[in-house]
Amino acid sequence: MPILLDLNGQPADPFRDSTAKLLAFVFTRTDCPISNTYAPEIRSLSEKFAPLGVVFYLVYPGADESAAAIREHLNRFNYPLEAFCDPQHIFSKKSRVCVTPEAAVFRPNGKLLYHGRLDNRYVDFGKARPEPTVYDLQTALKQALAGQPVTPASEPALGCFIEEVK
Repeated sequence: MPILLDLNGQPADPFRDSTAKLLAFVFTRTDCPISNTYAPEIRSLSEKFAPLGVVFYLVYPGADESAAAIREHLNRFNYPLEAFCDPQHIFSKKSRVCVTPEAAVFRPNGKLLYHGRLDNRYVDFGKARPEPTVYDLQTALKQALAGQPVTPASEPALGCFIEEVK
């Protein structure tokens, strides 16, 4: 499994010795306005699914984002989640994500079950629904926990491109 970096610049592997049923990674950036609007939803999903054995992590794929900026971002948006850096986009590619925010759900053995948008709140750049009508990530988590095949995201994620991955 690709190794990420923790906020101290040390190699980190959230898959190693994981007792979680699922690992959900949400890719974000400190400067992506679409990602930042999802902070409450990401916190809510983490709280809702934690008792069911899902561990949520944030992944910052920007090589230009400092640990200090990421820590400030975590604090500003009240994220209680562990965060990792993916400056060379190795894990982003493994997760098949291209934008922030986008999610990837894995089994602890490293099998990718889902990659795609969180929901359909954003119709286009600058155009958002008041509330989403399709909850892609939540549906994928429920399906995976129930042992059902996971439905792919119904539409591509909309957000800030991860430059080397697109």
